[in-house]
Amino acid sequence: MSEAIRSEIKWGIMGTGWIAEQFVQDLVHVSNGQGLAVGSRSQESADRFAAKFNIPRAYATYEELVNDPEIDAIYVATPHPLHRENVMLALRAGKAVLCEKPFTVNSGELAEIITFAKQSGLFLMEAMWTRFLAPIIQVRTWLAEGRIGEVKLVKADAGFRSDWNPQGRLLNPDLGGGTLLDIGIYPVSFAAMILGANPEKIFSTAHIGETGVDEQFSMILDYGNGKVASLNGAVRLHISNEAYIYGTEGFIHIPSFLNATTATLHVEGQEPEIYTDVRDAIGYAFEAEEVGRCLLAGVTESPVIPLSESLSILQLLDEVRGQWGLRYPFEYTGIL
Repeated sequence: MSEAIRSEIKWGIMGTGWIAEQFVQDLVHVSNGQGLAVGSRSQESADRFAAKFNIPRAYATYEELVNDPEIDAIYVATPHPLHRENVMLALRAGKAVLCEKPFTVNSGELAEIITFAKQSGLFLMEAMWTRFLAPIIQVRTWLAEGRIGEVKLVKADAGFRSDWNPQGRLLNPDLGGGTLLDIGIYPVSFAAMILGANPEKIFSTAHIGETGVDEQFSMILDYGNGKVASLNGAVRLHISNEAYIYGTEGFIHIPSFLNATTATLHVEGQEPEIYTDVRDAIGYAFEAEEVGRCLLAGVTESPVIPLSESLSILQLLDEVRGQWGLRYPFEYTGIL
């Protein structure tokens, strides 16, 4: 981070797609940061994005973006098969990086990135935005207080029915398509937040569609001692997008846990306790705030989603895809 920065992080946005738009809109709600520049693969795209969201600088290449000396942190919002290359570009330029989920397509790529970041003393974090939403923070508080006793079962589902587009990113194996790396990582990360990212046993099944990607999956993570996570995901099926955490003395329900605005605590013998978030932001502002807090404090990873956990989650996803026999055409030999 620039020595001149004391209280505000200057952000560079890599990519101009939908998720980049969501993130940059939320930067207006961030107290410790602001959008300074955007980089695209064409000047026209960068200029259009900059004009739409009042970003001062627009670059026609990612190289120009990361080499802007006034930028402190890069938000990588490109398609996930490009994450390894794009994150490394930013790290080699000495920038802190917030990378959209999934961090990379497999754990081998992520291990390489983490090693470089640690050796270089640079901040790196996965943009698992749900971790930083107020209702999810409240859930962690309830759990830490033991309000529902010992957690025994986590249930989380996330899915939607996409349009049929074999060439689009959701269904194209050349683009890392499928459920698991898109919306499916949310229930997996949610379970990891509560029970950990290293279950004793993993049982899974998937429907592999005609394009060769997982259109739907179901997964059981067995942590031993009666602790289990039951997870489902889909990109061609409407499912509930809600989560439950069951303990020995009660349970927690989180409707629409991906972008949670409420959470309800149910304890035996007590009235339900409802937490409601009345935020103005979409929700991406909070992960940007976390990056700012870490950088201004001089730390290189977030305790909320440490790099070791992101790596363990991708190792878990690698094992699951191995069970399905699913490998993307561009992956290195021997990764799975």
